[in-house]
Amino acid sequence: MTEVNKRTQIKNAAAKLFRKKGYRATSMQDIADALGIKAASLYNHIKSKQEILTELLMNIALAFTAGMDDIRNSSLDENSQLEELVNLHVNLTFKYKDSIALITGEWVHLDPEILPQYLEKRNNYEEAFMAILESCQKKKLISESTNLDIALFSILSSLHWLYNWHNKNPDLGKIELAAQLKKILLHGLISPKK
Repeated sequence: MTEVNKRTQIKNAAAKLFRKKGYRATSMQDIADALGIKAASLYNHIKSKQEILTELLMNIALAFTAGMDDIRNSSLDENSQLEELVNLHVNLTFKYKDSIALITGEWVHLDPEILPQYLEKRNNYEEAFMAILESCQKKKLISESTNLDIALFSILSSLHWLYNWHNKNPDLGKIELAAQLKKILLHGLISPKK
């Protein structure tokens, strides 16, 4: 087995444990046990539990950043950009089903030297999301009376916790899940009056 594959196995096992038990409650021994190897063997492939957490979280942050950049640089109108952001969250939830859970709280355990980099990526993502919402509102695609801070909070909260709902409801596919989220989060629940 290659070094890259071994590191990937270690990170996948750690992500699952971090999601279930939390970063602090997970030991290197727990990770080794999940892989069926001795804890000392882990150190041949990875320096520390902190290194695993950093790689997992920065990988997610980079995936969101790259996705946002692609969407913002596309020729899509703002409404379609919002829909693509929902698709991005759904796709990343399916792709990183365990490590994506770490964005809701485990990031606080990042090394103080790494934490500012992570927070900068997260803040830039949220600012870009808000810019799209503001553009939609200026073009009257969103009501002028809508509080965009509350809208952003509501949308991102739902999307950030999507992994939890998906783990309990794994039968709903990506396309249907994204369609339902767009309908509820972006287009509202109330049917237009006839």
